[in-house]
Order: sequence, then C-alpha cells, then structure tokens
Amino acid sequence: MRCARSFAPARRGPATASLSRSSTELVAVGRVGRPHGLDGSFFVEQASDDPERFAKGAVLYVDGERAEIVVSKHGSGGRPVIHLDREARRGAELAVPRETLPPTAEGEYYAFQLVGLQVEEEGGRALGRVAQVAPGVAHDVLELDSGVALPLVEACVREVDLDRGRILIAAGFIEPQLP
Repeated sequence: MRCARSFAPARRGPATASLSRSSTELVAVGRVGRPHGLDGSFFVEQASDDPERFAKGAVLYVDGERAEIVVSKHGSGGRPVIHLDREARRGAELAVPRETLPPTAEGEYYAFQLVGLQVEEEGGRALGRVAQVAPGVAHDVLELDSGVALPLVEACVREVDLDRGRILIAAGFIEPQLP
C-alpha cells in the first residue's frame, strides 16, 4: 500500500477559462520555489517524481493559467529548476490536468484520491476523514481531521474503497477512547 509520490493533493473545483471552457480538475505537481539566477528561473518545491513533468516544452498551469517550460535544468540536490514563458509568483501552485496523470499500480493511490475519504476501524468505528497525506521517509502518513495520524502501510490499511469513499483500518492501531 503506497501513495504515488508524484503528485500533491488536488485542487478542487473547475480550472480557469485558460484550460478551454471545460471544467477540468487540476492536480498540483509542485510549487514555485526560490529564484535561481537572474533570468526568472526558479526551483520547484514538492516536485513530482516524474522526470518528464518539468522537461523543456512541458505545459503546466500556474494558479490555473497555462504556462510552458522554456528552460529546464537540475539544481542542487537534483531538484528541478525551470523558467516559464510567463511570470510566476513564489509559492504559486504548479499543476497539470488530472486526465494527464499516468495510471497507478494496484494498491497505489495518488494523495488527492485519499483526501476526503472516511476512515473506519474494523468493527465500524468512524475515525474521521483524511485531511492530508503527509510524505514520510519510510511510508506516507494519513492525517485525519480528528487529529489521528495513521501509517499508510498494509498492516494498518486493510482496504481503500474509492467508490464508497472509505478506508478500512485494522483494529488495534488506535487506542480505544476513554469514557
């Protein structure tokens, strides 16, 4: 059980008119980081693991507006450094249309697919909804709106049912509530 580390949580709602007039959902693949040099290039923070995502000529959406990568290189630590054909403010979201995402392997999910799902313990006790999926060194962590944090590992997560909007957690990972 793992999260595809390629993408951050989704931006919900329709994209702006620059995406054609359809209501396409955008999925964040990074953020505009600190500048690199004097030409308008910048580091990409929280970057996608897909090396082609930030290649020269690739199209991204910056806060919902279309932008093309005109320069692509690697900075310190192998992080992508890109220059776009338009200005982008630091911290702006870099996104791609959801339908352009590659399919995930069995038992693998994008973080945005898990956010908002109801989490229940075996036996039916509701634990809350997934507020976010935090990346971890050994495994990702489901952070619930109730304050509970659960490891995204098979020993804990028994089932992810996207159609029913539910994640089933093994009994014993959460202490019983005291009366």
